Amino acid sequence: MAETSPSDLAKVTRRPRTAKPAGNAAGVSQAPAALPERSRRARSVAELVPAIGGHAFRRFGFTQSAVVERWVEIVGVQYARHSRPESLTFPRGKKEGGTLKIAVTGALAPMLRHAEPQVIERVNRILGYAAVAKLLLRHGDVVAEPAPPARPRPAPVELSPDTRSTLRDIGDPDLRASLEALAQALSWSKGPPVVR
Repeated sequence: MAETSPSDLAKVTRRPRTAKPAGNAAGVSQAPAALPERSRRARSVAELVPAIGGHAFRRFGFTQSAVVERWVEIVGVQYARHSRPESLTFPRGKKEGGTLKIAVTGALAPMLRHAEPQVIERVNRILGYAAVAKLLLRHGDVVAEPAPPARPRPAPVELSPDTRSTLRDIGDPDLRASLEALAQALSWSKGPPVVR
């Protein structure tokens, strides 16, 4: 085995010299290329919050914060008081046909189950694609917000002669009174019941 001298080791471990920046004819170095100028304007909190909130929503299963932000618009005031979206999960490798997990209080679950197609359609419309295919309802504690003030009922409307003639033939006075109250309530409403 050949012996190496200390001078040979110095040659091996010596770092290569870096080239000096080229200067002009007078030997003065030129300034580095100008960096792209960043905007120095102050940014509002509203510009920063969606980015920060997006990380938090992704952590808890939401890639889109729109479902949480617009929940009242999706299910209506009455359902929104007693439910909240928890997460949106997709089948592995897909970004559509997912399951929206919702926490619901008490007896609202069966009512929300009946409105499931309408809720799915509204969520998909807000997200812009067929993101949700089904709902998974879980009984949970949801802090109900105070109910909005009730709208005053309109003044009773006189029933039409046709309606009165059909109710006249009913012999049971309690049944007749119930049907008159139902006809009165239907005269205040417009169209079939919908989720508001």
